[in-house]
Amino acid sequence: MSGSKRSLLKTTETPAAVQRGPRRGRRAAAAEQGRGEPAIGAEPLLADEQSELSRILSRGRLRGPIAILGPAFVASVAYVDPGNFASNFQAGAEHGYLLVWVIVMANLMAMLVQYLTSKLGLFTAKSLPELCHELFPRKANAFLWIQAEVIAMSTDLAEFTGAAIGLNLVFGIPLFPAGIVTGIVAFIVLGLEQRGYRKFELAIIALLLLVALGFIVDFFAIGRESYGGIARGLVPRLAGGDTIHLAVAIIGATVMPHVVYLHSALQKNRIRPANPQEGRTLLHYDRLDVLVGLGLAGFVNLSMLCIAAALFHRSGLTGVDDLGPIHAHMASMVGGGVALAFGIALIASGLSSSSVGTYAGQIVMAGFMDWKISLFIRRLFTMIPSLLVLGLAVNTTNALVYSQVVLSFGIPFALVPLILVTRQRAVMGEMVNSRLTTATITIVTGIIVALNFDLLYTTIAPLF
Repeated sequence: MSGSKRSLLKTTETPAAVQRGPRRGRRAAAAEQGRGEPAIGAEPLLADEQSELSRILSRGRLRGPIAILGPAFVASVAYVDPGNFASNFQAGAEHGYLLVWVIVMANLMAMLVQYLTSKLGLFTAKSLPELCHELFPRKANAFLWIQAEVIAMSTDLAEFTGAAIGLNLVFGIPLFPAGIVTGIVAFIVLGLEQRGYRKFELAIIALLLLVALGFIVDFFAIGRESYGGIARGLVPRLAGGDTIHLAVAIIGATVMPHVVYLHSALQKNRIRPANPQEGRTLLHYDRLDVLVGLGLAGFVNLSMLCIAAALFHRSGLTGVDDLGPIHAHMASMVGGGVALAFGIALIASGLSSSSVGTYAGQIVMAGFMDWKISLFIRRLFTMIPSLLVLGLAVNTTNALVYSQVVLSFGIPFALVPLILVTRQRAVMGEMVNSRLTTATITIVTGIIVALNFDLLYTTIAPLF
């Protein structure tokens, strides 16, 4: 047993281990569940009783499936948070369509990651942090929790500050009071979660659609797009300078560590399959949920960069990298309606992603450490760094971009545990990752780590 204690991922024990204590017993139970049954199978139904999934699907060919969709849309809000605004607009203004391929690659990565973590929650009835708590040593869980909290603070800085900037641009509210307003609205949105998962999901989805609508309006109202330039931007290449920094910032803003944890928690107690067939049916809708939700987020991200390339880079305004001047130039160059759509999208993005980020922080603490505090207390404390940034008049756009770089460094610490857990048949049963899936997600993680090391080198090397 000494060898297994030194290993980060402890070996799964035999059913006999049930008698050795509650912690190992849970792992033994997971092993038994892995023999072809969905790990979250509900209690057996009576002969004349309908399962929850059957009742939902009986609502109709359209209403039924729509009622199943939702968790990926909540997760995708984090992929269009204000940090994306800053990184994507800066990339488009400075380099045109050069980094289109980074956004596309990051979105494909995000789809794979979110599908795996949602599948994990669906078939184990546990979140990724909860499984880490059961399978990993305590010190490893403590480290994962601490870094996840740092990432959560960086995430909240981008989201909270972005919403405040949007309120300032649209309504003229000074930044610090706008931050207070943002906090109040976030409390209201989080309060919906206490009334049931669907009300919370619908509120977040409505805000996400508002963000998407804003950029659909801007994309077609501005026009001027070079579709040939967009196609050339799909060819992977960098141009030196700060392109590596922006590439990492885009990935950090697109592949979000905290929703890797959150998505598994959103799935675990939502709709429980009564048998393996229902599990496969739910997995089908899970794929659709990820494809549509993350696809919508990918379109929004791509439209941000393309709008900046068409409007600013083509006009020689390559230095436009602050959200305030972006809004002002839109108003002067295209019209107030386009600027208004941008501002409203920024507000909706900040409000929704801030609420989702706070909820994710709760999942992280409860899962890794088995500690729980009120969502409202967490929201109150995580507001403080953002309010300091707003009150001290720090360059908010630079703060947003650098927060995304910090986020990118946290991605491997979410993805490596995801790989280690989802490749275990004892945990996942017949839904265990194939070798190809494990190899693909490992390559994705390797690419992100390589980009981070390159960024670290290019940042530190000039100092020596």
